Amino acid sequence: MSPGGGFSPEMMESRITFVELDAATSNLELRSSPFKKTASNLSGNHGISSTNDVHELLECPVCMNLMYPPIHQCPSGHTLCSSCKARVHNCCPTCRQELGNIRCLALEKVAESLELPCRYQILGCHDIFPYYGKLKHEKNCKHRPFNCPYAGAECSVTGDIPFLVMHLKDGHKVDMHDGSTFNHRYVKSNPQDIENATWMLTVFNCFGRQFCLHFEAFQLGMAPVYMAFLRFMGDEDDAKQFSYSLEVGGNGRKLIWQGVPRSIRDSHRKVRDSQDGLIIQRSLALFFSGGNGNKQELKLKVAVHVHGVANFNISKSIRVVLSNNNKEKKRKERKT
Repeated sequence: MSPGGGFSPEMMESRITFVELDAATSNLELRSSPFKKTASNLSGNHGISSTNDVHELLECPVCMNLMYPPIHQCPSGHTLCSSCKARVHNCCPTCRQELGNIRCLALEKVAESLELPCRYQILGCHDIFPYYGKLKHEKNCKHRPFNCPYAGAECSVTGDIPFLVMHLKDGHKVDMHDGSTFNHRYVKSNPQDIENATWMLTVFNCFGRQFCLHFEAFQLGMAPVYMAFLRFMGDEDDAKQFSYSLEVGGNGRKLIWQGVPRSIRDSHRKVRDSQDGLIIQRSLALFFSGGNGNKQELKLKVAVHVHGVANFNISKSIRVVLSNNNKEKKRKERKT
């Protein structure tokens, strides 16, 4: 499978929608009708007459995002956030006076009285948070968009899992497989030539969820290696409900790796660099392929079988076995 692949007009439109969503929600969240309704109730409790006026006061004039302490102001009272203070070279963007180090403590105090919806409200998060707790929540909100798990190129597309599955299929031309069996042969005529860009990605469905199988060749220090690992298309807590094993063998030998799939919240590079998967040295991979000598052709068969842990078989191939730990636990409880 060759990395890359062009975007169709529909995919480009979807990509723009999700990219702009992330940048726009911080500005729209206070103006959206769900918040206005909430803010109206809050304004009655805290004596705030106009939510829009308060929002404008808390909006940085440079980045247009909500400001968090420290909030800076110039001698004339114009405010901006701390991250933008350095960007404007300590010069007020409104009146051009020198900013100095004046804090707007009054505005920071006003912010403490507000409660706001999560910026990912449109994606399903309906919780309300204190102004200063909102930012911390959003960094770990389970409804925040996922990054595209494609590792062959820098891709800034974000979205929910169904959207990313279609994006991988249509935008990156990734192989998709349904069912409990998947087979792939990895053949390399010149195994001496290993580059970091040599990799493969396959997405398959099981238990009603999606998984990314990565298989690639790269340099680990000075040693050329092959590595296979699995990532779960969802959050870490859901990923822990599954387990998998990787097996590779030949010539009467085999290696077995057992683990839990990593969430795609962890980047491809982070998982690879942590070596959380099956790693095969090139010399051993050639031995598994059969024959002798460094000039032989590398042949590895990748097979995926999805079923319970107790039922998988071992063969002379790379085998991925997924099991649903919750279902296996229920089976054991029934037997007892």
